[in-house]
Amino acid sequence: MIILEDVHFAYDGLYTALQGISLQINDGERIAIMGSNGAGKTTLVKHLNGLLRPDNGRVIFDGVDTKHYSVAELARDIGLVMQNPDHQLFLDSVEREILFSLENLGYQKEEAKERCERTLASLGLAGFSERSPFTLSGGERKRVALATVLATEPRVISLDEPTIGQDARQKENLARMLCALNDKGKTVIVVTHDIEFVTENFPRTVAMANGMIVADGPTNSVLSNDAVIEQCSLTRPQLTETARQLHKVFPDVPQRLTLMDDLEEAVVKIMGGA
Repeated sequence: MIILEDVHFAYDGLYTALQGISLQINDGERIAIMGSNGAGKTTLVKHLNGLLRPDNGRVIFDGVDTKHYSVAELARDIGLVMQNPDHQLFLDSVEREILFSLENLGYQKEEAKERCERTLASLGLAGFSERSPFTLSGGERKRVALATVLATEPRVISLDEPTIGQDARQKENLARMLCALNDKGKTVIVVTHDIEFVTENFPRTVAMANGMIVADGPTNSVLSNDAVIEQCSLTRPQLTETARQLHKVFPDVPQRLTLMDDLEEAVVKIMGGA
């Protein structure tokens, strides 16, 4: 369990990025953090693994204040995939990037090699071992950065804008992988602007604006709330917009829908189905 208690943080003591964040993330949750640029989303997740430390307030992991852990110690349990993979990659081959992460955490060479190969295969990167990350496309580099974290199998996996640069098929593969990891008990946290990715795959959403949490709850409730959408500068989900248009003609269709199953059920009812 991760608990943030009244966390405040300002860059260089000037720009206030977090203003009293209190949040509980339970073991095994799948949670999205959404909001406009500058809302504080990335700053928040960097507090989870100790890359940033609160000016005031506390971050607690498994009942212990993270100030008692080093970044390396936290990295064993809380992995972060950064938005820009070039901030995370620095070696001359994809394989060396992943092996570096594993060996740095104490894995023996043989096991590290096995984990590396398995992770690359799962991300569609099996033939990329000897390639330099810097010869790859932006989307491919993001998958390599993801591989460096997934190979270590942390208990908590946080990803900053993981769908940027990914096509529809890659997004589907990513969603399946994250859901499979979650099914194995991993806690999965994403920071993203991709509202459709969230509505389809994340049961809980935290919406942020101006360094504060505006809403926290079931995704279908948070992302169908007009006040939240406006305050956080988000785009309404397409299914919600479709439901609103149908509601104008068929008042029995709820306006606040985000899931295809719910919309299909509503349409079947207005068409006289069971």
